[in-house]
Amino acid sequence: MPYWLALIAPPCPSSPEPGRAAAGAVPAHDLAQQQAIGCWALQYTPRVTLLDEAVLMDVQASLRLFGGARALCRRVAQEAPVLGCVALARAPTARAALALARSGSPAPALARAGWRARLDAAPLAALTAAAEHLPLLERLGCRTLGEVRALPRAGLARRCGAALLEALDQAYGERPESFEWLCCPETFEAWLELPGRVESAPALMFGARRLLLQMCGWLAARHAGVRRFVLCWRHDFHRNGVDDAGELEVRLGEPTREPEHLARLLGELLAHVTLPGPVGELGLRADAPEPLQPAGPALPLTAGRQVREGETLAQLLERLSARLGAERVRRPVLCSDHRPEAMQRWVPAAVAGAAAGSVAALPAGLPQPGWLLPQPQPLATRQNRPQHHGPLQLLAGPHRVEAGWWAVTPGEPGRAGRDYFVAWNERAGLLWIYRERVPAGTAAGWFLHGVFG
Repeated sequence: MPYWLALIAPPCPSSPEPGRAAAGAVPAHDLAQQQAIGCWALQYTPRVTLLDEAVLMDVQASLRLFGGARALCRRVAQEAPVLGCVALARAPTARAALALARSGSPAPALARAGWRARLDAAPLAALTAAAEHLPLLERLGCRTLGEVRALPRAGLARRCGAALLEALDQAYGERPESFEWLCCPETFEAWLELPGRVESAPALMFGARRLLLQMCGWLAARHAGVRRFVLCWRHDFHRNGVDDAGELEVRLGEPTREPEHLARLLGELLAHVTLPGPVGELGLRADAPEPLQPAGPALPLTAGRQVREGETLAQLLERLSARLGAERVRRPVLCSDHRPEAMQRWVPAAVAGAAAGSVAALPAGLPQPGWLLPQPQPLATRQNRPQHHGPLQLLAGPHRVEAGWWAVTPGEPGRAGRDYFVAWNERAGLLWIYRERVPAGTAAGWFLHGVFG
């Protein structure tokens, strides 16, 4: 038997007051919210449909994956209030779940009753087909769906049409239901009208959390993560010379779909934003999902005597970059260059993963030093022999490097023509030195560039 969950989507603050559920009409602005919640629900099951003002999920095939019906319902119930959903119910049929969600919490006498008994006690407005004939049914003395169902079917069909009988049979599981399933879109974009005008950027997190949760559900349905997304807003009114909208681009070092990490990161960035005017509408856009790789091990956090799992290193670097500034948190990235001083460069930590490129192969047979000097140090020579705390003995080499002729960027290491050697003496130990390659007839200088451990 199917297992349906019904979520009543949040109404738009500017939409008409309740009554829309009974009529089955959904304003266009609310429909966008309903579709965004439907995309979030696709992480639990591919069988998601939109009916009236609700999002319906057939999760029967997903119960084992999420640890059973109770665990899945608990997880959905925890996230539904963040999305703004106003009601949640479950039942073996879609229309029964929707009717129970519209009915609210059951009376204490029905709390442990079966779903059919609770559906019998539901008001007429809980079923859209019955709500359309509400005045007639009330004149017949009916106040609940059970009382309507007890009426003679032939007379009910003559007065209200076959659609009401069909809806009742489908709600009670006596006739099959058919729906058009929601498809997961290629890109994500959702907008949210704020309940009040927001003048402080950090206060936008109230609405941004809902949009982030919707986006993460969409990513989970696509088995993907996001490396970049954009938070957009529209001002209710603006000053002269100031745009009526704004946006904040968020870039991450690696794809992720963890809503808590994204919320922390977005909160750090919004703390540095100044709004030129009050914001009335908030949006979130992600148009480049990437296949999500398995997450790395998290850094342990100690709380008292208990050790709990914390952020991964990548998440920590992203949060520090948002708080301190991207240019103040850096890490090295290997580069495809044979010049030792250009084999790596320091880039903002939050984008280092995207900036990494191919790596030049290390020379075969010649060891590399453990430490490089910030700048090569000139060495004295005696009888054309390099000196460093005494004469140096050349043990291995030369290893020839010819690179950098393409360098045109200011501050980038220039052209290098060098012959590297491993040198040694008793006082200095093992050193990495090189001799410049110069035209014939010119004295070549010796330089110390590295030290072996």
